[in-house]
Amino acid sequence: MKKPITTLALSRRQFLLGSGGLAIGVAFGLPALTASRKAQAQAAGLAPNQWVSIATDGTVTILSPAAEMGQGTMTAMPLCLAEDLDADWSKVRVVQSGHNPKLFGNKLFNGIMATGASRTTRGYYELLRLAGAQTRLILVNAAAEKWGVPSAEVTTENGVAMHKASNRSMGYGEIAGFATVPATLPAVTPAMLRKPADFKLIGRNVARIDLADKTRGAARYGIDMRLDGMLHGAVLRPPVQKDKVASVDDSGAKAVKGFIKTVPLPWGVGVLADSTWAARKARDALKVTWANEAPAKNYDSAAVGRDYVAAAADLDLSKAGVEVEKHGSAPQNIKSAARVLKADFIAEHTAHMCLEPMNATARFADDKLEIWSPTQSPSIATFASAAVLKIPPANITVHNTLLGGGFGRRVDADFTLDAALLARAADGKPVKVTWTREDDVRNDKFRPLVGQHLEVGLDANNNIVGWHHRFAGESIYARANPGAFKAAGGKDAPFHEGAEFLYDIKDHLIEFARQERGIDVGFWRAVGGGYAKHAVETMIDEVAALAKADPVEFRLRLLAKHPRAQAVIREVAQMADWNRKRPAGRALGIAYSDMWETHIAEVVEVSLNRKTGAITVHKVWAAFDTGVAVLPQNCVTQVEGGIVYGLSGALKEQVTFKGGVPQQSNFHDYPVLRMNEVPPIEVKILVTDNPPGGVGECGLPPVAPAIANAVAKLTGKRLRHLPFNPARVKAALTA
Repeated sequence: MKKPITTLALSRRQFLLGSGGLAIGVAFGLPALTASRKAQAQAAGLAPNQWVSIATDGTVTILSPAAEMGQGTMTAMPLCLAEDLDADWSKVRVVQSGHNPKLFGNKLFNGIMATGASRTTRGYYELLRLAGAQTRLILVNAAAEKWGVPSAEVTTENGVAMHKASNRSMGYGEIAGFATVPATLPAVTPAMLRKPADFKLIGRNVARIDLADKTRGAARYGIDMRLDGMLHGAVLRPPVQKDKVASVDDSGAKAVKGFIKTVPLPWGVGVLADSTWAARKARDALKVTWANEAPAKNYDSAAVGRDYVAAAADLDLSKAGVEVEKHGSAPQNIKSAARVLKADFIAEHTAHMCLEPMNATARFADDKLEIWSPTQSPSIATFASAAVLKIPPANITVHNTLLGGGFGRRVDADFTLDAALLARAADGKPVKVTWTREDDVRNDKFRPLVGQHLEVGLDANNNIVGWHHRFAGESIYARANPGAFKAAGGKDAPFHEGAEFLYDIKDHLIEFARQERGIDVGFWRAVGGGYAKHAVETMIDEVAALAKADPVEFRLRLLAKHPRAQAVIREVAQMADWNRKRPAGRALGIAYSDMWETHIAEVVEVSLNRKTGAITVHKVWAAFDTGVAVLPQNCVTQVEGGIVYGLSGALKEQVTFKGGVPQQSNFHDYPVLRMNEVPPIEVKILVTDNPPGGVGECGLPPVAPAIANAVAKLTGKRLRHLPFNPARVKAALTA
């Protein structure tokens, strides 16, 4: 369906006014402007909409609405506005916007402020470009009026307005000194935006503005927060999620030097102290008796995995489950097929392992809460804090700091709520809560443990006549976004995303059977794509093998209607020299993904130690088309990061539960891919004029299936249980 043309016509009431004479750089968590400062700012420059202000010295201040967690949004989003403003990038200053969903919300998140799911560029790209174009029109009109010439004769370039016929020019700062914002702002439409061929900033490898401070150690993350008179907090949570406190003996905590008080919390027991170490020592000295009433008290991940596979394989939808997507008559066709392939898949829980542990700082006074948090969603932090404190959201101010990794973990507000509730007990003093790594791992919002069942019906010529893909597991949205879960009729978009595909398979059914075992699961990089594409792409490979077809050619045939998909597959095959004979004991595997409006294909070269079961990945190639690439090299870097994360998840990462208790606690027992284990990675971007897609997660989904497909080429055995640890691989070889 063709999208309707949108227009941007913001009212004068939506101004964001900044002050003049500001140095180029990055600012985080600026307080709201007072009335007097607004008046001063208006006198010092021009602020035509909520996104941008121009000072009389020519400095252009652009607000960035998304959280910066290493993915480059704080450069990419302002760059979009600067492109159609025709700004001089060397005079741009970027400021993290405050929390104001009405002004800065992302339409792809229903208007709240959140960063994740590869929705930032897709959600703001056109809007910010329209804001830039609108601001440029105001400047052009003001200059034309000053010169007494038609505005159509005024052009701009690099922050300067020009009237070539009279050889006159003036910088944006000079215009800002006399221009006024018209009562009715000029309307702009997408048709008025620059065409990709004319881009001056978008598509260039502009240096990220956050890297200089990060390189010299000056960047401020949540963990770096320091406030005068600040106290420190720590929280003891139950060993099993959702268990309740039966009794507390805090006599040991009171004996700790620096201890201030014990604070009961809905999810455990908190302590306040005068230092981080005192708070942790006092927390560890608490003697808490738990009620042993947690729903997950008998949760054993090995047994649960088997249960979930059985639930996925039970095709009686009336027992449990919802229809996610349906095309044609897959079950009926499968029943009458000449041959049916069936496969079960398991994906274990994984943790996020952000290098910056969860933390937040808060101050509560006069029923008002101020928060400094490395959060992916200031909106969720606000709404959750308002709910637990029973105060209006308008009484809460959230300052977004830099994030030391997010990967979906920092969408949740639990670590922010620790600081909020402990601050309420601190008599007006600010409180900082910093989790230990053990707190972080054991109380993560884990990627779901997932069972999948796939049935594929083939005709006598091994053509696919029916595809039935069924999932079972604990819902993400039922906990994290119950409104969306209910509105979708029990579908869980992040849980089963990735099962959809562009392959020309007319009869295609996807189902989700929700399980309820009491474990909080959440958003992990690529979420469903990490395991759904594993199932889809290994099954595609298996059908190709039965048809005695080359896996590359087989995919190209199934994607005949999608030239962008074909292009990345052909490109990566060429990069890897797909048809070249490999050394003995090595093989190539390929996989493709179409998620987040980005096409990506990856090839891996692997070898296998059959005695130990250890897989070695020798090289990874990737080709992707994300449409317009705002920062091409940054897009490549994001894909590389997704590949590394995918390799780690495919080969190593797993959280196991026994009696409801996570058995891992830190890097020593939750191994992640180390630097010396990362293979050479070669990534190529195919830039097209299509609307920009998401790149933060797209590199991950093809990794596991590409590895599994390469191993199958070596051994004839299919790896269907993530991660592919040596013991699991050895078991598959003898199955």
